[in-house]
Amino acid sequence: MKYEYRDCKIFYKFIDRKSEAVNIFLHGWGCDHKALLFCKDLTKGSCLFVDFPPFGQSDKRPVDWNIFTYANMLIALCKSLNIKKYNLVGHSFGGRIAIILAVLCKDEVKSLVLVDSAGVKPRRSLSYYIKVGTYKIKKKLKLDVSNYGSCDYLALDKNMRKVFNSVVNTHLDEFLSYIKCDTLIIFGKQDKTTPIYMAKRLHKKIKNSSLIVLEDAGHFCFVDRKLEFSENLKNFLLKR
Repeated sequence: MKYEYRDCKIFYKFIDRKSEAVNIFLHGWGCDHKALLFCKDLTKGSCLFVDFPPFGQSDKRPVDWNIFTYANMLIALCKSLNIKKYNLVGHSFGGRIAIILAVLCKDEVKSLVLVDSAGVKPRRSLSYYIKVGTYKIKKKLKLDVSNYGSCDYLALDKNMRKVFNSVVNTHLDEFLSYIKCDTLIIFGKQDKTTPIYMAKRLHKKIKNSSLIVLEDAGHFCFVDRKLEFSENLKNFLLKR
């Protein structure tokens, strides 16, 4: 089904099991709702899956969106579906949105699961600053800089690159201490996109949190260690 928000059509899949427990699954950047769709079998509660634009079956060009636009869109969708209490499971980019909702909608969010979540300010190496400096110099000299940026960035059109830059440069560290709900943090130990130090920072700043690190797993720990991930998520959600 589709929900319209700010002239943008949002695809969502709502599995209504007529249960008081509603679980909302938020995918990472570049993915769509299918990435976490297997999680529907890990809970007896209702499940909501969303395609964040421009991914999946949602509109391809959200105009001038930022991370808070995405969060507000999800809040509006929940209201339209009359979802009043819910558990949030967010992977990577979806974790950013989950963090925001856990603070802004603290009375509605029952629990939080952050999977290889983004959102905290990254550590920057010397090589990073050298690349940034080189980019700025080349751009000033009107040289070709079309190959600068991450794979996610280069895969986007001009409009979506602005959205992407806004998202990745919005750090949510100050939100973490305001999260009061029970929180499970699951990270792959070999994650290079959101390294393990980010998991430890999330765990330190979020008071009622527990941390599970999956060995031999990367940024998609639910793929690399699906059985172990599923067991931990199932045990957590069934208690909520």
